[in-house]
Amino acid sequence: MKEKFSNVYYDDIGFLTKNLVPGIRVYGEKLVTYNEEEYRAWNPNRSKLASALMLGLTIIPFTPSSKVLYLGSATGTTVSHISDIVSEGMIYCVEFSPRSMRDFIGNAKMRNNLVPILADAKQPIEYAPLLETVDVIYQDIAQVEQAEIVLRNLPFLKKGGHIMLCIKARSIDVTKDPNEMFKKEIETLSQAVDIVEIIDIGQYEKDHSFVVGIKR
Repeated sequence: MKEKFSNVYYDDIGFLTKNLVPGIRVYGEKLVTYNEEEYRAWNPNRSKLASALMLGLTIIPFTPSSKVLYLGSATGTTVSHISDIVSEGMIYCVEFSPRSMRDFIGNAKMRNNLVPILADAKQPIEYAPLLETVDVIYQDIAQVEQAEIVLRNLPFLKKGGHIMLCIKARSIDVTKDPNEMFKKEIETLSQAVDIVEIIDIGQYEKDHSFVVGIKR
């Protein structure tokens, strides 16, 4: 097993993260023991970040002490792996669906670096009092104005901090060419962010693209 990024490992079964809560699975993932430490297999069919990694993503901006704003945490699959990585940091997890948040809270109780926030990511003023300046904004939201939502939340991100955005073309306009939608969203992001990496993750998620940028 080799460490590919800070607290992100790789072996024959793919990418893994060291389990912050040994013995506990989040979504039925495989647990692997190596040198008396427990790791969680990161399923690329269940996590868009894992699929981007499998397809060659080279930038993972998380460190063990990172502070992260996660927009669209859903039930917590990808969040849980980022929680493993930022073991000494904090993740502020915004989710609009009460049902998803109920499921997510079960994971949050087990992990002391997760802050569940039931709110609309389009309205950051709703949760601004709960936040601090963050190092990374990660977004995975099936809404129309995906890049615009990142920009609305950008004041929480430090200068030089990273954004990680999964663009879901069909959630923006099902009638348009996905490549047109990707281009449009990237142009919107470029108003305030330098794009440094784009990965087509269509092999795992049809009509999806994964984008990494740095706040100017």
